[in-house]
Amino acid sequence: MPQDHFCPWREEAEELKERLTSLEAKMATLERHVFGRRAEKLPSVATELRGDGADTKAARAEAAKQKRQQRAARKAEEAPAREIRHAVPAEERHCPACGSEDLKPLGQGRTSVVYEYVPARFEKQVHVQEVLSCACGRGVVTAPPPARVVDRGEYGPGFLAHVVVSKCADAMPLHRLAQRIERGGVPMSRSTLTDLFHQAASVLLPLSQHLLQVIAAAEVVWADETPLRVLDVKKTRQGYLWTFLTQTPAGEWLLGYRFSLGRASTTPKEVLGGTRGALVVDAYTGYNAVTLPEGRVRVGCWAHVRRRFFEALPTAPEARQALDFILALYRVEALARDAAVVRTDAHRELRQQQSLPVLTALRAWMESQTPRHLPKGPMGQALSYALKQWDALTRFSSDARLPLDNNRSEAALRKAALGRKNFLFVGHEAAGENLAGLYALVATCEANGVNPEDYLADVLLRVQTHPHSCIGELLPHEWKRRRTADPPESPLQLSP
Repeated sequence: MPQDHFCPWREEAEELKERLTSLEAKMATLERHVFGRRAEKLPSVATELRGDGADTKAARAEAAKQKRQQRAARKAEEAPAREIRHAVPAEERHCPACGSEDLKPLGQGRTSVVYEYVPARFEKQVHVQEVLSCACGRGVVTAPPPARVVDRGEYGPGFLAHVVVSKCADAMPLHRLAQRIERGGVPMSRSTLTDLFHQAASVLLPLSQHLLQVIAAAEVVWADETPLRVLDVKKTRQGYLWTFLTQTPAGEWLLGYRFSLGRASTTPKEVLGGTRGALVVDAYTGYNAVTLPEGRVRVGCWAHVRRRFFEALPTAPEARQALDFILALYRVEALARDAAVVRTDAHRELRQQQSLPVLTALRAWMESQTPRHLPKGPMGQALSYALKQWDALTRFSSDARLPLDNNRSEAALRKAALGRKNFLFVGHEAAGENLAGLYALVATCEANGVNPEDYLADVLLRVQTHPHSCIGELLPHEWKRRRTADPPESPLQLSP
């Protein structure tokens, strides 16, 4: 019988084998996710670089302990303090040896530290404006009214800042915040807090828009997106929160967000259309509209590649070799950090000398492995994912400004993911846009060590009268520079 007669059976067998391999991989992933220990999940690059030996663990534990102690000491110095003096009671102000009452202070006294919780409080401020009149009966002079965020608004800038930070930084739903404010003695409803939240977003809109423009003008931009549900008639629909971020030459991180009802390329085009530079993203095709040949140069993410090879391990143990190659790339970055040469010419030279040989060896290994694995199997998909993006994945080797991965933008979306679990959805598209704008300012504050409540309480009043041509002076990192150079005349202190 001719051999060609068996080809259909052979093709069917290959197809069944491919499906079986895919199902086995999915089952292994599911079992690891549901029943596996934390150690069986994808370990971080830092953990693998440190190793797992007993000596390494002991050294790591000691280093972590020292770091915690240093952080605690720094926080203790920065903590607001109030000195409380304890006098010797009148009935004890005599010498226990001779009974004399002629006692004098001995040194500065004994000092001890006690950390106490002073409950936060809301206060109702009654502003009384003085009114003066002239004896002639024709002239009247009135004291200026207090500054307000909104004309005739009943809530001050500090109150609005607290509402924004509670939702955007602490992921607290507004109905829960309303209950807490009620306990503080202020009548409050969720609808009122919702109105205040959107008022703050409207007032700060020029700042959040300018922040996104500054990010779009940067040479290197990171980007990513995550789902965010939007309330619809009797159900919710899928929306998306996009993040775009960059790092200034001074090392400051700027984080911007945009909300959209779809995941198409519209949002990247609106934010980054017409700009030049590098764009660090995953393989999602929605960013193609703003990349080469006429836009930005696309830079791939090795963390995504590493994750795919890790997922292929249960059915393809040889994927461990790819993970070792990728770990070698991160080891070069660790050397650059230890030598304090990150983003310098020395960093680029280090990549040329040590990363390029690793990339060459990894490419050759992947090409040799490709014929051995089914295209739709986990290993075949991991190999295809890496090879199709090879140009984007290797661009970091010739430019020290480019990172190995897109982890920064993924981390920028973690706060939004926590909020998504707590308040589940946004009410409508405009609410999503307001949330994105306030997320951007709060996240940029936190990334640069700025207290977001102090920042928002200040700029909520200043942004409305600040010259639009100088609006960048009110962005969190610039605000911090000016505060550091010229601190406020009356810093907040606890009164005794």
